[in-house]
Amino acid sequence: MQIDDTDRRILRQMMAEPGLPTAELAERAGVTTPTCWRRIERLREGGVIRGEEAVIDWPALGWEVEVSLRFTLDKTNPRAFDEFIAAAREVPEVLEIQSFLGSTDMRLQVIARDMAHYQEIYRNRILTLPHIAELDALMLISTIKSSAELPV
Repeated sequence: MQIDDTDRRILRQMMAEPGLPTAELAERAGVTTPTCWRRIERLREGGVIRGEEAVIDWPALGWEVEVSLRFTLDKTNPRAFDEFIAAAREVPEVLEIQSFLGSTDMRLQVIARDMAHYQEIYRNRILTLPHIAELDALMLISTIKSSAELPV
């Protein structure tokens, strides 16, 4: 899908402040409200805008521990990836599942209320995932930058 400068202005404003009403977004992007609405719909239909989501502040809700778990899978079983992913999807505390090329096959982003809760998740849900050959845990200390914004 081709996008022009007007689309880029709209996208920049949406990324900067996702909750803007269409009228204000249009004003900031320098277009009329109907034009802005039509452009947004076209960007959605074209797959450029895939959706809008709430960004949750997990610590504000009492989820204080965040851990990135990196896995190397036992690839002797041809279904190792599919079975691992299916089982990982069943763990409610897993926020994100990613697959990689390289020495790490999979990464899970896991949250817990506290260290005792994390230890329970780790022992009862993570270590029981199928086909784990190696596992490395990285505990989040602080987030320096977190942004989905790119220059458009």
